[in-house]
Amino acid sequence: MKVNLAFWRAPENQPAWSRPALLVVAAASAVLYGWQATGNLEIFYAAGVRSMSMNWHNFFFAAFDPKATVTLDKLPGAFWVQAMFARVLGFHPWTIVAPQVIEGTLAVLIIHRPVRRLAGPVAAITAAVVLALSPATVALNRGNISDTLMILLLVLAADATVAAVTTGRAWNLLVAGVWVGLAFQAKMVEAWLVLPALAITYLLVARGTWQRKGLTLAGLGLATAVVSLSWMTVVTLLPASGRPYVDGSTNDSVYQQVFVYNGFGRLDQPSPNQLLNQAIGLNLAVSGSPAWNRFLTGPYGRDIGWLIPPSLIILVAGLIARRKRPRDDLVRAAFVLWGTWLVVFLVALSASSNINPYYAAVLSPGIAGVIGTGAGLAWAQRRNRIVPLLTAGVILVTAGYAAWLLPAEGTGLPGWLYPLVIVLGLASLPFVVRPSARERGLGFLLIPLVAILVVPAVASVSLVTKRLGPFDTPFEPKAVNAGTRQLIATTLGASRLVATLEQARFGAPDLMATQTSALASPFIYATGQEVVPIGGYTGTIPAPTLARLRSMIAAGDFHLVLQTRTATDSRLVWVAQHCVRLPQAAQNPTQFVSYFCGSP
Repeated sequence: MKVNLAFWRAPENQPAWSRPALLVVAAASAVLYGWQATGNLEIFYAAGVRSMSMNWHNFFFAAFDPKATVTLDKLPGAFWVQAMFARVLGFHPWTIVAPQVIEGTLAVLIIHRPVRRLAGPVAAITAAVVLALSPATVALNRGNISDTLMILLLVLAADATVAAVTTGRAWNLLVAGVWVGLAFQAKMVEAWLVLPALAITYLLVARGTWQRKGLTLAGLGLATAVVSLSWMTVVTLLPASGRPYVDGSTNDSVYQQVFVYNGFGRLDQPSPNQLLNQAIGLNLAVSGSPAWNRFLTGPYGRDIGWLIPPSLIILVAGLIARRKRPRDDLVRAAFVLWGTWLVVFLVALSASSNINPYYAAVLSPGIAGVIGTGAGLAWAQRRNRIVPLLTAGVILVTAGYAAWLLPAEGTGLPGWLYPLVIVLGLASLPFVVRPSARERGLGFLLIPLVAILVVPAVASVSLVTKRLGPFDTPFEPKAVNAGTRQLIATTLGASRLVATLEQARFGAPDLMATQTSALASPFIYATGQEVVPIGGYTGTIPAPTLARLRSMIAAGDFHLVLQTRTATDSRLVWVAQHCVRLPQAAQNPTQFVSYFCGSP
């Protein structure tokens, strides 16, 4: 049998090593993202995916619970993909995680193309390596968070924009708008933050008159808006009686969910996790206050900050170096595209009132594109006397900053990493500054890249070996890691209570009702049965109303209600006053109490 290895061969216009190297990088990224990754599920989303996979009504409306009383508190784009995997292959942790592993690997493959078109094959493979090894990217893709799909779609939008610039085909920019609109379905308003990078790049570099380019950019905006708002508009026009209540809104509006609860409200209002902490006290981790250096110090610095300083240095140096080039200079276009991506997302996330660790992953493509373009330019200009000095400076800054950022101890932190980064940083300098080394070439590029990437690479590997995921950061304190693992174990441990709950439900159609969707999620995930969520994810939405709750209890839909001891919501106060509190032995965890409502 003859094996066709044509897929290993690079196209004629690329070096022979380019495609084999890219495939190796992609394979390595798939291992990093997928190895023992199923223990990092966000159980709230996973429960929703199980409900969505049960029928097409739940699927379309992104129903959180099997009977579709309330939606998830996000748009359904990424969860549609997970639910389809679960519906076709069966519900299992792997069918939920696998889409993110695939999407993350595809992003590594795809970013190679726009970087290569603008800055060449050396830049492209460097960008792919940087994206694959970014700790924030590795952590994100080892779970079931929607940011993975958003990043893939935004990289596709960047690729379509580059195609519009390099080929002169304006319709490619409309395709970019479609990709951004689909990314909006995955992560809402955050996806639109890529538009300045796409628009500025096209406006500065594309051929044609300013009027024509302005019209094309209007088409980009129109395509983005139509695709972004299509599902929301359809849901809004449908009768509220035929769909679940929209979580995250106070008036059953998907527009409020998107633009307030998940949008501009994140700038100056408590986050959903903060509201949930107030409601049931799960002690979910929340970030500190907004700060310009949020991603340069502490846990977020160790998640993404390793390569932000060198990226900014390379970006400024690259723009200065190409300042006198013609307007359609492609290398400068690469710096503009990826640099604008990095700066816009960095500023926006630094100003947000509350973020999760995995938010940082959206910075990775910008960092990868800037560093890749810088590496390609340095390689092409390695005989220029200024380039070795600048490269040496970047190495020293990166190594010194990494050494400073490393904590004294932490989960998965090897003791040899601190001296290694210093030694590699210093040892790489001769390969940069010595003329003979530059003439030999290969060491001038590879050795500095190893010195720059060694700490992020080790950080990423530590995430894999310690089985960490989106809610973790590299080398986090052991107490933080233990707390995260305990919370995951607590939520997943709901399956152990199912037998007891089955006995106490006395034949009711629904397993029980709970305060908040977050408290219902482990039981829905474990059983696929209806658990009525009171108040949505944060416990604050007006669904179900007290009247509706009383009617369900009177009809015998459920008998059990699980809530906190100190609940102040009028619906839960009514339960505490009119239902029988079960003995303490039935409580798990102890901050919650169970009530039996109605007659057995």
